[in-house]
Amino acid sequence: MNCPTCNNENEPGAQFCGTCGTNLSSGEVADGPQQPMVGFGEAIGRGFSNYFKFSGRATRAEYWFWVLFTSLVQAIPLIGGLIALFCLIPSLAVTSRRLHDIGKSGWWQLCFMLVWVTWGTAIVCLFIAAFGGEGNGSLFALSAAAFIAAIAATAWMIGWLARQGDTGSNRHGPDPRTTRRS
Repeated sequence: MNCPTCNNENEPGAQFCGTCGTNLSSGEVADGPQQPMVGFGEAIGRGFSNYFKFSGRATRAEYWFWVLFTSLVQAIPLIGGLIALFCLIPSLAVTSRRLHDIGKSGWWQLCFMLVWVTWGTAIVCLFIAAFGGEGNGSLFALSAAAFIAAIAATAWMIGWLARQGDTGSNRHGPDPRTTRRS
């Protein structure tokens, strides 16, 4: 078996390369060449095949192609919302894996969502107060502050999700850019 890192010929069944020490059984290439970028179709396939997989790592291409796919299907009249609901769990899973790729916990997306839920709640309360004849300036200020926080959280999250992943293995798994895909 040839080593994927140094191309050294190893004994059949060897677990590690005799020259560079690369683990031959894990599929991980230590500081090896980058694999081809995940394509649109492959990203969709990975999203559905890893429906409940919140562990591991996902490349930027895999994540952003999944986002493009879910955005396009949501635009389909009548059934877009139903398809989006079906894609909710894999969307959370691929976002967790994307955050793992930069060394962050997948739970960070919960903080992001809570900021938007807080803003939505403040807006609902503002409308209830306004239609009830009780114009409340402090409620308006709260909803404005929550909206600004939501925009800031969105910018922060996009910055994280667009960032290149950690080079090499991290605590969430091997580098998906250098690990051979099956």
